[in-house]
Formats: sequence, structure tokens, C-alpha cells
Amino acid sequence: MKQLLEFIPVVLFIGVYFLLDGETVSVGAWFHTFDGIYSATAVLMMSTTACWIIASVMQRKNDRRLMWMTLLIVPMGAATLILKNPIFIQWKPTVFNWGLAIIVLGFQLLGKQTLIERIMGSQITLPRAIWVRINMLWFANFTIVGAANLYVAFNYSEAFWMLYKLYSGLGFTVLASVLTIVVAFPYLKADELDGNSRPAEGPQ
Repeated sequence: MKQLLEFIPVVLFIGVYFLLDGETVSVGAWFHTFDGIYSATAVLMMSTTACWIIASVMQRKNDRRLMWMTLLIVPMGAATLILKNPIFIQWKPTVFNWGLAIIVLGFQLLGKQTLIERIMGSQITLPRAIWVRINMLWFANFTIVGAANLYVAFNYSEAFWMLYKLYSGLGFTVLASVLTIVVAFPYLKADELDGNSRPAEGPQ
């Protein structure tokens, strides 16, 4: 359910951009004409904030991942709208993923456990070296995703970047999750393979 909530703002962002650009909506004396990425950005800001609130209410605690996402999207979206420059919202995936990369690396260098072990360690038991390998796999994932976003944003059309944003986030996460399973599988115990303890999903 939480993953669905995180995906809804992206779908709305892209849907408004491709389906409503140039359309006018009126309610009484009020009307609004959708203007491409700017209207889409406003919808992204509002829907992300709403999803954060909904997720926090459902979980009865603050959803920190959605909170940080909201605190990143709202100011960068506001800069896009105020300055009429889409580059700010286009930078958001890079800032978010590179921020995650720094956190993942920081846990490995400064903590007793890697971040991935803290997330998954209660479900499966792996040697320290394997936890480090998986942690570095996710560090590489976040770093590459952030860099790829900038490359596409600066070298391709705005419309292409929008489609890339839709498919790349899910695609890279699935790939990293599959590689995590491949790395961990040889070290899983028999009871874990039988399903008595299931691996938790990796970070996205």
C-alpha cells in the first residue's frame, strides 16, 4: 500500500503533463489552463504532500521517507513555478538518489551495521562481507540513477525525460532487488528458504 502511495504522485505528474496540457478546467468563475510541466509540478507537490499525510495516518507514525521526499519536492517545485524553469524539478530525482547514496555509504563507513542490514537483518542472516556487498550494490544503484537522470534531463527533450522518469525509477529498483537476491541467495539458511523468514524489500 505504501509503495502504491509513493507511485501515485509520479503517475499524476506524468498524466497531467501528457493528457491535460492545454486543457482548461472551470468551476464557476474560476478556471485553470494546464500548462505542461508547471501544472504537473503543482500537482506533484500537492499529491506528494497528501500521500505523506495519508501514509503517516495509516501507519500511526510519521513516514520519514515520504516526509523527506515532500520536503525535497515542495521547495524544488516552488522554485520551478516561481522562476518558470523546469530544471529545478528535473534535479529532484538526482538530489534524492544521491542523498540516499550518501546515507547508504555513511552507514557502512561509520555504523556497526550497514543500512541494508539494519533494514533486512531481522529477516535473514548473512555474513558481514555479503551485507557490505549488498550495501555497495544499492550505493551504486542510487549513484547511477542520479547520474542517469541528469544525463537524460540535459541531453533529451522534456517529454522524453518525463517518460524516462516513469520507467527508470521502477526499472532500476527491480534490477537492484533482483541482484540483491542473487547475491544473498547462496548464503540463506534452509529455514529462510522455506519461508519461515522472508527478506524485506530493499530501499527504493
